[in-house]
Amino acid sequence: MNSMYFSEEHQLFRKSLQDFLQKEVVPHIEKWEKNGSIERFIWKKFGKMGYFGLAYPDAYGGLDLDLFYTVILLEELQKINSGGFAAAIWAHCYLAMTHLNKEGNHDIKEKYLSSSISGEKIGCLCVTEPFGGSDVAGMRTTAVKSGNNYVLNGSKTFITNGYYSDYMVVAAKTNPELGNKGISMFVVDSNTPGISVTKLDKLGWRASDTAEIAFDNVNVPVANLMGEEGKGFSYIMQHFALERLVMAINAHARAEYALEYALQYMNDRKTFGKSLTQYQALRHKFSDLYSQMEICKEYNYSVAYRLNKEEYVVKEATIAKLQSTKMADEVVYECLQFLGGYGYMEEYPMARLFRDSRLGPIGGGTSEILREIISKIVIDKKEYKPATK
Repeated sequence: MNSMYFSEEHQLFRKSLQDFLQKEVVPHIEKWEKNGSIERFIWKKFGKMGYFGLAYPDAYGGLDLDLFYTVILLEELQKINSGGFAAAIWAHCYLAMTHLNKEGNHDIKEKYLSSSISGEKIGCLCVTEPFGGSDVAGMRTTAVKSGNNYVLNGSKTFITNGYYSDYMVVAAKTNPELGNKGISMFVVDSNTPGISVTKLDKLGWRASDTAEIAFDNVNVPVANLMGEEGKGFSYIMQHFALERLVMAINAHARAEYALEYALQYMNDRKTFGKSLTQYQALRHKFSDLYSQMEICKEYNYSVAYRLNKEEYVVKEATIAKLQSTKMADEVVYECLQFLGGYGYMEEYPMARLFRDSRLGPIGGGTSEILREIISKIVIDKKEYKPATK
């Protein structure tokens, strides 16, 4: 492991986390994958161990640690081969909770962030819409102020944790005529009257719940507005840097796991009197894949280093997600091929890994959208700036 980024304390944390995952999570993975839901007890165990509070202030129960503890958490979650379980954890911890921490006032943090860190409450982030996809500015959900409430109407889709969540961080237009300058952020209790949730059936990420959510005249207290009215788009864009880096790290870790497993299989598998690792065509293909993974991993670490110093890394995180998810898809595809017929069997890890990996270039901004964002920054010289609370 690269000592430039990871200290001895980081390494001890990694080992402790690996032991925890093997003992507390791995024995339940097959059940959760089959049932499409994760039992609540594991959330409280994650909370008790402090895993939800790694990056959050100690004032609300967090540990206030550097970002490389988060990197380790993300990497190890990918290596127990349940993209769905991993997604449920990081969507709670680094999508919903990021907005609570950055835009929520003290009362919101006391009520929602503290209980999220402890694992008592599960959160989700509601931005994507059925007609919008990656077009955040084109959202149709509205929140119209009426007395001491905002009245929320609209729908969201592809929401990780949306079905079983206790609260939702929702983006809605408070001033639709202003376009992306009219979007605001709210925290909404999931049991609020007028909210209906439909669980979606997916190709992969089977352990996590993904939902379509409808809001029908939902009353949201004015006190549940997060940050300033009209600045929601800037908040979302700024936090996309972390979300995209999270998905990039997931991708390089997923690829690394696939390569480790494939190499073990290829060493053990004998054909015509020699192991698969002795065939030049396979050796060279493996070397190419490994090289691509290492390049992405080192780049992702460098972006994490800069984000940890609170630099504005929207461009770099966008590049990281674009290239790392593309790389991971190729690596997993080829590693499945290394296993031959066994790669296609459910009892081996590659089939699930193949399905789970495919969401990488779709979620958190499709690769097509990311290329356009990079084009705007690099070719059109468009400047994205941090939001101010």
